[in-house]
Amino acid sequence: EVQLVESGGDLVQPGGSLRLSCAASGLPTETYCMAWYRQVSGREREGVARILLGMPAYSEAVKGRFTISQDKDKNTLYLHMNNLLPEDTAMYYCAAGEAWRCGHWEASYWGQGTQVTVDS
Repeated sequence: EVQLVESGGDLVQPGGSLRLSCAASGLPTETYCMAWYRQVSGREREGVARILLGMPAYSEAVKGRFTISQDKDKNTLYLHMNNLLPEDTAMYYCAAGEAWRCGHWEASYWGQGTQVTVDS
């Protein structure tokens, strides 16, 4: 059974930093596309960052501020978020999918999400 469990969401002030974690089990994270998405209530979910075979990619909205990384020994995916803006407020989801899905921002498995709120 595939499980993706996110943690690390919190309330943070604008300009602050946060690190999200995603503990993965039941799938080969080294060869799967691992990604972070976010969604604001009433809006479509958007891809934020993804990584496949060590190669990261980012949406334009977060490029230069967010960094995606993996700890293969711990089977954990991270999202390091710096210089957070109020518009980064959203539920953040960890996701995983077969390699061919990566470039299409598609995923086969999803976590439950962790809330990030950026507010003064």
